[in-house]
Amino acid sequence: MSPSPLFCDRVDAGEKLAQLVVSEFNRAEIGSKTIVYALPRGGLPVAAPIARLLKCPLDVILAKKITLPENPELAIGAVTADGHVLWSAQRGIRRLDFKLRETALLQAQTKAQDQLADLAPAQPGVSAQGAIAILVDDGIATGMTMATAAQALRAQQPAAIWICAPVAPPDLLESLHEWGDHVILLATPQPFLSVSRFYVEFPQVEMAEALICLQQHHAWLSDP
Repeated sequence: MSPSPLFCDRVDAGEKLAQLVVSEFNRAEIGSKTIVYALPRGGLPVAAPIARLLKCPLDVILAKKITLPENPELAIGAVTADGHVLWSAQRGIRRLDFKLRETALLQAQTKAQDQLADLAPAQPGVSAQGAIAILVDDGIATGMTMATAAQALRAQQPAAIWICAPVAPPDLLESLHEWGDHVILLATPQPFLSVSRFYVEFPQVEMAEALICLQQHHAWLSDP
């Protein structure tokens, strides 16, 4: 049986998630600098309402699934634009031909680097060092890209990493708490199957929309 959608669209999910994140912030009485990081492109419309309510910078972490040509939907790993790699623990992944894996890795990292270059003009130029880094996506399915993005953020030595998403499968909860210092989810439905099932509207976020999202937030934050 198909689940009822939980959110109208990504903005609706982001606004609902933002309320919970701010409530957690107020309860924790956090005084450190804060940066919201989105996993583009789908995570940006979700992350923007959070950054706006917290009145903090909005940035991106580019992480891409590593896949094979014969099964582009199956993630065998994930890599960030700056080269942080995480391979799937699934049986058989390590036994794949080395050249095949390396080719797939290079393709995924190149894709991440290309998208980062497209978004670079709208990035705020901030560092996660010493900050509360809030990592946001529009949903978590396998967790590969979220884990790799958290790993990349951890290398910048933030004060803490918060992993936030509207929806994720319940069997990922333990892993999410290993990757981040704090986890905020609106729903953990079962069965899960796919993130898109929980949205009424879930179109692909185009690069132009992602850029506008970053630019508009930066302009709003800079406005005296």
